[in-house]
Amino acid sequence: MAQNPIICAIDTLDIPKAKALVAQIKPHVGAIKLGLEFFTANGIKGVQEVAGDMPLFLDLKFHDIPNTVAGAIRATVGINAFLLTVHAAGGFAMLKAAKDAAEALPNKPQVVAVTVLTSLDTRDMAQIGYQPDTGEQALHLAKLAQNAGVDGIVCSPHEVANIRAQWKDAALVVPGIRPAGSDSGDQKRVLTPKEALEKGASYLVIGRPITEAPSPAEAASHILASLN
Repeated sequence: MAQNPIICAIDTLDIPKAKALVAQIKPHVGAIKLGLEFFTANGIKGVQEVAGDMPLFLDLKFHDIPNTVAGAIRATVGINAFLLTVHAAGGFAMLKAAKDAAEALPNKPQVVAVTVLTSLDTRDMAQIGYQPDTGEQALHLAKLAQNAGVDGIVCSPHEVANIRAQWKDAALVVPGIRPAGSDSGDQKRVLTPKEALEKGASYLVIGRPITEAPSPAEAASHILASLN
């Protein structure tokens, strides 16, 4: 991951198809991401089978009372993920409990807190009762996460520069990455991979531009080349 910040989001529930995809892209990405849909369908054993020896970002976005979130993180012990997600909106006590639970695991995964989902814009924020715009809310939640002692945050590429200025050593995990010319799909706040990296992203989460390409390996290789 030090040399390749690309995390490919594996967006199929089919284990053989996922394993074939991982085999294709393995030389060109630093890690893979498996999320809530895959975990719900296939459980821990499915995650282990697909991930193999690839660095794994397990993106389950835990959000519950502190004790429940801590227990859920402890329950990932057999998965060996290097990154886990929780929702920053769960509050200081929940974030701290998550970090403490992760520190007790043998592999000590990094815990990153989700600020504002990249599918939301300022109008969406108003609809759910948040007064600040997306950038202000992301900065606010990033400060909360920093104070709680987690390792970093998940944020859109549009918030990266401001958050990096506020939190120099944070692990900034950035979805909403679209190579030039790609369809933005359901993402509303996007940048190209190189733009996001230049603004201070640590990890670039990229799904459909790789997984839905005619040749996923070639697509991943081109994205990696564009970062240099």
